[in-house]
Amino acid sequence: MGFPSDVGVIDLMLGIPEGSKKEWYGFLRAGLMDDESKAMEFPAQYMFKDVPQDMDADADPVAVVLGEMDHFGIERAMLGVSFARATSTRAVTEHPDRFFASYEVNPNLGMQAVRDLVKAYETLGIKAASAFPAGMTPQVPINDKRFYPIYAKCIELDIPICITTGVPGPRVPMLCQKTELLDEVCWFFPELKIVMRHGAEPWDALAVKLMLKWPNLYYSTSAFAPRYYPPTIIDFANSRGADKVMYAGYFPMGLSLERIFSELPHVPLKDDVWPKFLRHNAVRVFNLETS
Repeated sequence: MGFPSDVGVIDLMLGIPEGSKKEWYGFLRAGLMDDESKAMEFPAQYMFKDVPQDMDADADPVAVVLGEMDHFGIERAMLGVSFARATSTRAVTEHPDRFFASYEVNPNLGMQAVRDLVKAYETLGIKAASAFPAGMTPQVPINDKRFYPIYAKCIELDIPICITTGVPGPRVPMLCQKTELLDEVCWFFPELKIVMRHGAEPWDALAVKLMLKWPNLYYSTSAFAPRYYPPTIIDFANSRGADKVMYAGYFPMGLSLERIFSELPHVPLKDDVWPKFLRHNAVRVFNLETS
């Protein structure tokens, strides 16, 4: 059978641009030291080829993204939202059958971060929190005490947190994102559902070990072209990890959906794993059945 064409894909990382890429990634500028990175439109641009261009200023970005989703069989997608992103919040509000939201937290704000997370849950119906430890100023390690009130609140709200782990693409220090730091968090918060983002490389083998160890630790394939999915992750998905690995893209940040869906059929997943990878695991982990 191979890659299914009618599964109703759920994409766990898709964006609707608000302004240019340079504006979109403005939050990272304070942490960049080298001149080349400061000049890039997209701070990890050196890692990607054929980065999608900014959308036409006259186009409705929500309509454009919905058209792309329809073309490639994406039934629903998770958008990162904030109270400053009017277009993304409009997409979630106007098209709840197509979009659901994650809210990016900033542990440096203390209890305000917790209050903002609750507000996003109550007003936008978010299905997850998200965090980019290396992109914060100052950076916040995955196991830092500043994260703990947020982790506790995610448990209370029964939502996962999606955390970037592994060497970051932007040229900022990596120490705060070492995959081993997840072990302590999973130990102290066994009820917390954690979804790894952005590869966990070069610690992908460790990521597999930790997923075997901790029941509520998961993996998503965000920011990787399918041809570069770590073989250790694919092997895991084809065996004991069939319920642990989920599809996430990276459009329009660094990858086009055309590239992703032209490469996906060549990923060597087993026939019975494909529906779980593309849809069913996300439905379960993000509580989408009640949407």
